[in-house]
Amino acid sequence: MENQLKAVALSIRSLSMDAIQKANSGHPGLPLGAAELAAALYGSIMRHNPKNPAWKNRDRFVLSAGHGSMLLYAILHLAGYGVSLDDIKRFRQPGSRCPGHPEYGWTPGVEMTTGPLGQGLSTAVGMALAESMLAAKYNEPGYKIVDHYTYVLAGEGCLMEGVASEASSFAGHNKLGKLIVFYDENHITIDGSTDIAFTEDIAKRYEAYGWQILRGDMYNIPEIEKLAAAARLDPRPSLIMLKSVIGKGAPTVAGTAKAHGAPLGAEGVAAAKKALGLDPEKDFQIQPEALEFFEKKAASFAQMEAEWNALFEKWAAEYPAKKKAWDEDFAEGGVSAKRLQAAVLPEYEAGASLATRTASNNALNAFAAAVPNLTGGSADLQGPNAVGLKGAAAYTPQTPDGRYIHFGIREFAMAAICNGIQLHGGFRAFCATFMVFADYLRPALRLSALMQQPVIYVLTHDSIYVGEDGPTHQPVETLASLRAIPNVRLFRPADAEETAVAWKLALQHTDGPVCLALSRQNLPVLEKDDPDWKHTAECGAYIVRKGGEKPDITILATGSEVEMAVRAAELVPEKHVRVVSVLSKELFESQPEKLIETILGGKRGVLRTVTAEAGVRMGWEGWTQNPADNFSINRFGESGPAKLVAEELGFTAEKLAALLK
Repeated sequence: MENQLKAVALSIRSLSMDAIQKANSGHPGLPLGAAELAAALYGSIMRHNPKNPAWKNRDRFVLSAGHGSMLLYAILHLAGYGVSLDDIKRFRQPGSRCPGHPEYGWTPGVEMTTGPLGQGLSTAVGMALAESMLAAKYNEPGYKIVDHYTYVLAGEGCLMEGVASEASSFAGHNKLGKLIVFYDENHITIDGSTDIAFTEDIAKRYEAYGWQILRGDMYNIPEIEKLAAAARLDPRPSLIMLKSVIGKGAPTVAGTAKAHGAPLGAEGVAAAKKALGLDPEKDFQIQPEALEFFEKKAASFAQMEAEWNALFEKWAAEYPAKKKAWDEDFAEGGVSAKRLQAAVLPEYEAGASLATRTASNNALNAFAAAVPNLTGGSADLQGPNAVGLKGAAAYTPQTPDGRYIHFGIREFAMAAICNGIQLHGGFRAFCATFMVFADYLRPALRLSALMQQPVIYVLTHDSIYVGEDGPTHQPVETLASLRAIPNVRLFRPADAEETAVAWKLALQHTDGPVCLALSRQNLPVLEKDDPDWKHTAECGAYIVRKGGEKPDITILATGSEVEMAVRAAELVPEKHVRVVSVLSKELFESQPEKLIETILGGKRGVLRTVTAEAGVRMGWEGWTQNPADNFSINRFGESGPAKLVAEELGFTAEKLAALLK
C-alpha cells in the first residue's frame, strides 16, 4: 500500500503544480509539501465514503491552511469525490468546483470554508465537540452509532493566529480526544523563515493546553499512519508535528518563501517534473497506480458506510424514541417545525417593564424546552447575557451530555466553535457576548454568513444605555457594522413581546446567521395598533402607532428607540405621526415596495420619514430626504447613568419631538 500511496502523493503534486500554473495564481508550497499526508488520510486513515460525502458518521477533514486548496481538490478528485479533472483544470475560474480557497457547499467533500488562518482549526474544535455531545446522547451498549474523528491540517500561520490559541485551550480543557491536528512544520511564512517572528516552543505550548504531542516525518507514510493510530487511542486532543519542506520536489523554490503564494513558472514546473520523475512535456499527469488504488478502495469505503447503516437500522429498531429524536435533531438548520410549534412562549401585559435580554432568556428557555438540541453558551457572561438554560447541565468531559457550554473569555473561538457545531449537524447552536465585543468574533460571524450557517448570536447591552461602563462598552457603531455583512440578519426587538417573536424568527431562519440585539435596561411592553403585528413582524417591521390613515411623518425606529418614538409622537399632537418598529432592517428592506409603502403610510421618498436608532446613521440615509431626519448618535458615548448620558448626547424623546416639529 505504501507504494500506491506514494503514487497518490505524486499525482497530488502533479495536479497541483499544473492547476496553479494554468491559473497563473495559487499557493503551490503546501500541496507539494504535504502530499503524503493527504494520501495517507484519504487512502488509509480516515473512515469516509467518497460516494456519499454527507454520511453522518464520516471522519471529517479540515484544511485549516486553506490557501493550499489544491492539495484538497487533488485528493478529492483522486479519491472519487465529485471533483472532475476539468474542475481542476479550471482552478480559480468562475464556475469551477475548485475556487481559490475551499468553499463550503460548493465542492463535494469540503467540510467548511477555510482561508482565514486559524479558523479552520478552531471550527474543527466545534465539530469534535458536537461529535462528543451527540455520542453521549445517542450511543448505547453495542451501538456506537456516533464514533468519528475530526482531522485538521494546520500550518505555522494557523498556530500564530490568536483564535487557534483560544480554541486549542478550550479543546484541551474539555479533553476532546476525537480531534487530531497535523502541524505542517516547515518553518516558512510569506515573509520568510518563521524565526523572524515566531520562536516559541509549540510542543510545550500545546502540552500546557492539555494536548498529546506526537512527532514525525511528513514523508514517511507508515509513520504517519502509526502516529494517527496512537492519537486515536489517547483521550486528549492530539497535535502531530510533522517536519516538512514547503514546495518539496520543486528545486527552484523548495524550502523557501517563494514556494508559498505564486506559481512555479514554466521553468520551475519543468524542473519540478524532472526532479519528481514526471514527463516535463505533459500536464495534469496522474499515476495509474493512484487511480487503481482508489478504484479498488471504493468497495471498502462503501462497505464502511453499509456496515454503519446496518448498525444504525438495528439501533433504530431497538430505540425508536431515540431514532425519532435523531430525525428531529437533523432537521434543516437543526430545528424542526414540529418542535418550534410545540414551544409555549411567555406572554406579557402591556405596560410591563423588563429588559429585552431578560425577555430573551424567557424565550430561549421556552424554545429550549421544546428543542432539546438547542445548544450553546456565552463568553463568561451567562448572567449578564441572560442565556442560562434552566435545568440543563453544562458540557464537561464528565458530562458530555450537557448542553450549556462555558466558552470562557474567548469570543472569537466561541463563534468559530459554534460554526463547527452547526456544520457537524444534529444541533442548533447559539453563543452570546456584549454587543460591543462582536468585533472580537466578527471574522467567525462572517464565515457563518459565507457558509450560510444559522448560528444565533445573542448580543446584549446594545446601546449607550449601558450607562456607567462608558464609551468602551457603548456600541454606537456596531449595529451598522453587523448589518454591513451580507447574509447576516439582525433583529433588534423593542419590547419583551417582540423578543419572543425575534427568537421564533431566528430559529425559523436556516440559511444564515442571526444576531439578536438586546437591551440591558428595562423597556415597557408597548400597546400595538396593528392587531396582527406578530404576523406583520415577519416582514421585518410593523405599525406600533398608526397616526391616522395618512400620516404627516413616519418614524422608523428600532429596539429601545421605539418607545422613545412613541413618546416623541405624543409630544407633537398637531401632527399625524406614525411609529413603525423595524425589528429587522434588512428583512424589511427586502420586502416588495407596495408592502413597504403600506407600512410607511405613503410613498417612499415622498412621505417625510424620520429614523431613530441609538447608533450611527450609516445605513439609514436612504430612508430620509434630509440627513437631519436620521435621529442618531454619531460620536462615542460617555460614562454616567443612562438617562444622563442620553441627555448629554441630546438623544431624548424631547429632542426627537423638536425634530418632528
